[in-house]
Amino acid sequence: MKQSKSGNMVTVNRRAHYDYTLGDELVVGMQLSGPEVRSIRDHHVQLKGSFVTIRNNELWLNNLTLGADTAKNIKLLATKKQIASLEREKVAGSTIVPVRLLGGSRYIKLVIAVGKGKKKYDKRETIKKRDIERGRYA
Repeated sequence: MKQSKSGNMVTVNRRAHYDYTLGDELVVGMQLSGPEVRSIRDHHVQLKGSFVTIRNNELWLNNLTLGADTAKNIKLLATKKQIASLEREKVAGSTIVPVRLLGGSRYIKLVIAVGKGKKKYDKRETIKKRDIERGRYA
């Protein structure tokens, strides 16, 4: 994986590319407390099973696993224009998926993407393409 300008990758949601066809990515900030920042910097975090919702014109990251805590809900920091754009996509039937967590610099950022859920046959096709690229099929 290539490194981002804004910092090193802390964690990646590997299921996101398997379960969704992802579109444009957006980098947003996170409103965190001290212990939450320490857990993320120590790589005690998982994006697996987490999702983004829009409540009261605010973005929220739900079900973030930090250390021993299981279900953390964290407010995401984005502009009103970005939130309005994401809300239009969500009304059209898309999902907002957390993809990567960046935290090597001063700020901790989350990369989110708009995605459409894949059907079972699409997932099988993804596995087949990945196996072909690895050289399993000649």
